Amino acid sequence: MASSSPPLASPALFLPGAVSTETREINQAIAALVARGPDPWSVEPAEARAMRERGEGPFPVAPISERARDIEIAGPAGPIALHIIEPQGGRDATRGIYLHLHGGGWMFGGAKQQDSLLERLADNCGLACISVEYRLAPENPYPAAPDDCEAAALWLVSNADDFGGGPLFIGGESAGGHLAAVTLLRLKTRHGLTPFRGTNLTFGCFDLALTPSARAFGDTGPTLSTRDVENFVGNFLPIGTDLRDPDVSPLHGDLGGLPDALFVVGTRDGLLDDTLFMHGRWLAAGNASELGVYPGGAHGFIAFPGALAEQALTQIDGFFLSRL
Repeated sequence: MASSSPPLASPALFLPGAVSTETREINQAIAALVARGPDPWSVEPAEARAMRERGEGPFPVAPISERARDIEIAGPAGPIALHIIEPQGGRDATRGIYLHLHGGGWMFGGAKQQDSLLERLADNCGLACISVEYRLAPENPYPAAPDDCEAAALWLVSNADDFGGGPLFIGGESAGGHLAAVTLLRLKTRHGLTPFRGTNLTFGCFDLALTPSARAFGDTGPTLSTRDVENFVGNFLPIGTDLRDPDVSPLHGDLGGLPDALFVVGTRDGLLDDTLFMHGRWLAAGNASELGVYPGGAHGFIAFPGALAEQALTQIDGFFLSRL
């Protein structure tokens, strides 16, 4: 798909013929990397994280930006590190601020592991990007990560002028999309705040009881199997947690009064239903919502070079630019 216009949610997008040759080849290459690599569930979480940081798996190593800087803020259980990438022109070039919550199943990933993505948003959209180093499970299970993200959001609301001001945005990928939605609900219900103009929710997990697509996906790959999602949820949530609690599964929350949203997902993603269902609920709550469905895109597809990823990233750029 070479067009830069956002894809529409038409039935044709979900048919095998909609998947480009390039996307099929990328998925085959990812599957080969997964097959050759070690099983991340066969080692301790700390070693699995180190493996990812070394690039031992399907996801490429992300170089740390030379212009990034780090600060610490007070959190509910100690300092929270914030990783900051600003536009090339610094504060004078900043048009808005993006609070970014990284993915990794609430267990893996880190604030410094997607600098290429954040540099792009900083330079293309004029956003000061602030990525949150929230606490990871299983060492720090729920509600540690949501607590840290809530604290970071409240801090940003009070300190936005330090970055040049402008509209506030929040978002993330996968588990980061989940945490962004939870943070929006917490700010509204706990603090009476709706400070964000838009939210970028990319292949997020919004129902931790597992949507039908997540349950049925199995091990059809090339990334994020049903087993993976079950293990991530099991490590993140204490035994006995109510999976229908909106603080756990934001799909079940009162979504009224939330900001404009962009939902992006590929059709070869076990979390496809999470995005489709959440987009529908967002609209039904009276909020503006855009949907980008990308044929053949696997979970995490925007991290891999190719026309499909570029099209999705262009849609994300456009979402921010239209609201600045």
